[in-house]
This record gives sequence, structure tokens and C-alpha cells, in this order.
Amino acid sequence: MDATQFQRIAKALADPRRFEIFEEMAAATDEMACGRIVDKFPISQATVSHHIKELTDAGLIEIRPEGQFRYCRARTDVLEEYMEEMKRRVGLAGRKGAKAKRT
Repeated sequence: MDATQFQRIAKALADPRRFEIFEEMAAATDEMACGRIVDKFPISQATVSHHIKELTDAGLIEIRPEGQFRYCRARTDVLEEYMEEMKRRVGLAGRKGAKAKRT
């Protein structure tokens, strides 16, 4: 994973509402209609669209258009790759069960 994508994912997930939207999508067993996502959160459709765009730009979700509707699917494989990269960057890669030292 390159530095640009790593930073985009970190930024996308740092926003609490955006994280909630991604969490909702990841918990779904299949695609979610964008309208259904709008219905689940007490924010405007425009704000949800902005969050979906940020998540898409980070590679965390993919959009499938069908007619006038758009369907979203979480890319949990990208999240897993991000988490592995995070472990590598902070020196935890390959250290199963190791506890961090506290000073």
C-alpha cells in the first residue's frame, strides 16, 4: 500500500460519522442502496454523499450504479490491508500476541 492511499484511509476513517457509515456498510451481508444509508443517519443526503465520496476515494467502498440507483459495498479487504500496513509501520508486524511495552 502506498503512502497516499494509507493517508487517505486514515483520514477517511478519522471522521466519526464516516466511520459509522463504513461500519454500517461492512456489517451488511450484501450491497446497500445509497438511499438506505441516508435513511439510517440523521444528516442530509448531501452530507452522506460527501462521506461516501471520501470512502470511495480512499478505496474503502465501491459503488455500482444501476439505472438511477447506486449501490455501495464495503471493501473489507482494503481495510485488512490497511491494518496490516499500520502494524508494519508501527513495528507490530509478525508479533502475534506480543503486548506493547508501557514506560
